[in-house]
Amino acid sequence: MGTIFGKHARSGDCGSLRAADVDREVTLMGWVTRRRDLGKAGQFVVLRDREGETQLFLSPDVSAEAFALGGTLHAEDCVAVRGRVVDRGDNRNADMDTGEIEVHVAEVEVLSRCQTPPFPVRDDPGAGEPLRLKHRYLDLRRGPMQRTFRVRSQVAAAVRQTLTAGGFMEVETPMLIKYTPGGARNFLVPSRLHDGRFYALAESPQIFKQLLMVAGFDRYFQIVKCFRDENPRQDRQAEFTQIDVEMSFVTPEDIYREVESMMVAVWEAVTGERPETPFPRMAWHTAMERYGTDKPDLRFGLEQVDITETVRGCGFRIFDAVAESGGLIKAMRVPGGADKFSRKKLDGLTAHVQREEVGGAKGVAFAKVGPDGAWTGALAKPLPDETKAKIAEAAGLAPGDLLLAIADQPTVTHKSMDALRREVAAQLDLVVAGTWNFTWITDFPLLEWSEEAGQFTSSHHPFTMPKSEDMDLLESDPGKVRALAYDLVLNGNEIAGGSIRIHDAAIQARVLKALGLSEEEARAKFGFLMDAFQYGPPPHGGIAAGLDRLVMLLTGAESIRDVIAFPKTINGADLMTGAPDPVAPDQLAELHIASTTEPTDPAV
Repeated sequence: MGTIFGKHARSGDCGSLRAADVDREVTLMGWVTRRRDLGKAGQFVVLRDREGETQLFLSPDVSAEAFALGGTLHAEDCVAVRGRVVDRGDNRNADMDTGEIEVHVAEVEVLSRCQTPPFPVRDDPGAGEPLRLKHRYLDLRRGPMQRTFRVRSQVAAAVRQTLTAGGFMEVETPMLIKYTPGGARNFLVPSRLHDGRFYALAESPQIFKQLLMVAGFDRYFQIVKCFRDENPRQDRQAEFTQIDVEMSFVTPEDIYREVESMMVAVWEAVTGERPETPFPRMAWHTAMERYGTDKPDLRFGLEQVDITETVRGCGFRIFDAVAESGGLIKAMRVPGGADKFSRKKLDGLTAHVQREEVGGAKGVAFAKVGPDGAWTGALAKPLPDETKAKIAEAAGLAPGDLLLAIADQPTVTHKSMDALRREVAAQLDLVVAGTWNFTWITDFPLLEWSEEAGQFTSSHHPFTMPKSEDMDLLESDPGKVRALAYDLVLNGNEIAGGSIRIHDAAIQARVLKALGLSEEEARAKFGFLMDAFQYGPPPHGGIAAGLDRLVMLLTGAESIRDVIAFPKTINGADLMTGAPDPVAPDQLAELHIASTTEPTDPAV
């Protein structure tokens, strides 16, 4: 056993010592952050653990042995020290929480040595993400990462405390489930005991939490891992964490109230702020009309207006063609923007929304309004004065303003106008940092028409309850049926989503029929749920919040990869462990799977 570890209990952490501790004998353990050699006069060493840093002083006058061993220390060596707390007097360091004191070391024990790290373990490591992910254990040792995961822990604790106090039971649901097509692509897990059969990894606990309501659990929650086998996309992970909630005998108002209480508790725990409740509400169609998205960032204005009918038949070839083909033409006023956007900047906006992943629009039309109200720019000549006057009235244009417009198919126009709005706000620095704008988006369409499938598909999932006043439209005009569904949006990010579920078998049959599912197909996919719903299911509803995204927003992280302890790359590779990796032929044989392809490197 060493001289310190195992003989002297750790007296505290490296971030807690203050002036009141002067003259205490302490034992600290942690990692060497940096070392400064003063020659025979001594050595300064900064020792770090999860809670902070403490300056150590090793002097031959205090301990020649400790001084000698200190001379061999390198960054990230793991050590234990014993010594006396001393006041730093005029040399106090205001930048350190422990800057009032230092520890004069009598004993040092090296618990383990560190090879030269692949990157410096400091706030800014100066290393790219692939290298940091390969050595994630070192990346996580950095102060900013430790602070991020402290926030994540605070969020989880606040959620559990609030929901438990509200009468919710925490129940774990299976991860290995029956494959039920209709949502995101599932990961499949072969069964060794059942030849040719597979489990799926749960993309969410949706069906099981509904079954818990049938079972009479009344109020359920869990913080749960979910799995989705998606194509490579920025800021998505194959495995992520949800705060999952379900309640019986509720309306949307009940769910709003519980979720708002949970969010208030989370924000108080992390920021000390208490968001004002109730959160504002906005109907889905209003969000789409004004902002082009169902998750609008409401920290700034830049609302959009639909000018399709205003410009129909105006003689401008592009607008006329889009209007006649069933497209959508939207415009956005940028107050005072005429002088703030040069032609080069306007061309940059066009290039931005032309990117397929951003919007895919063909272009951005613009006009600048002069002091006398006259228009200049691409829209000035082709539009008649009467049309320009109507657009100015609809958009609220004033001298000095900039008008931006996009004409395309509705989905492209909405998506591109949303991207355009966010980009303009970013360039004009319209977002006030540290502001939180929660908004409920309600009245989503129950169904969406899929050109690819040639039929309606569920906007959320096939168990979402239609609004009672739209029930008669299920057979006559299903595209107009609104759902008892809701999303919670924060600063332009969807952070939670859910719905009231169908508990009436007759209504469920009508919805499944509108989706083009026969009773046989529905039973093949969801038979066990349909069976359970024959035994007195209660009215129920729920919601799922993305824990990773909440933490990302609260910490200001750039990606959810920064708030997941051991994340994957965009293409699902684990650079640290090498997963996914090849499987030996005998293992595949045990699983009744024949290997037909050569394994590829997932990191490529």
